[in-house]
Amino acid sequence: MNFSLRRAVPGDAPTLAVLAERTFREAFGERNAPSNLDLHCERYFGPDMQAREISDRGIVTTLALTSGQLIGFTQLMPVRPQPQVVAKRAAELNRIYVVVAWQGKGVAQALLKDAFASASATGADCLWLGVWEHNTKAIAFYRKSGFDPVGSHTFMLGEERQRDLIMSTRIGPRIG
Repeated sequence: MNFSLRRAVPGDAPTLAVLAERTFREAFGERNAPSNLDLHCERYFGPDMQAREISDRGIVTTLALTSGQLIGFTQLMPVRPQPQVVAKRAAELNRIYVVVAWQGKGVAQALLKDAFASASATGADCLWLGVWEHNTKAIAFYRKSGFDPVGSHTFMLGEERQRDLIMSTRIGPRIG
């Protein structure tokens, strides 16, 4: 199965908004209240928000595509500090999502490899992320990819306060 990666452009915002909401609901829909999912998606995944994020020079949005269809994406925020992460210059992997049908087919690994390269290009020596403490599949993927838990923080899903694990890894030649 073939797919490719490319940087998002402003014209991708409407399609990315649909993908972002779809993959978020796929990942968290079964274990969260629909009203909280609706509120979160409304706040963070609309086309206007995606257009702002794509246009923000401080955010690197990478798309995974097959036959012109979006199947996954990442959003990297270079040099975003996090108190629990020890680094000279850290970058945050703010989002990494892949549609269910493409999970386990190398898309997430390719997106993560691209995120490491992008973070490294900004001078970052560490990549960190927040992952819901109940998302065992994602936690296992991040551990396999070299991330270790270093703390936690609060994540608001709609009106519900949740706990995210903070995981980080050094950026170095072992990534590949």
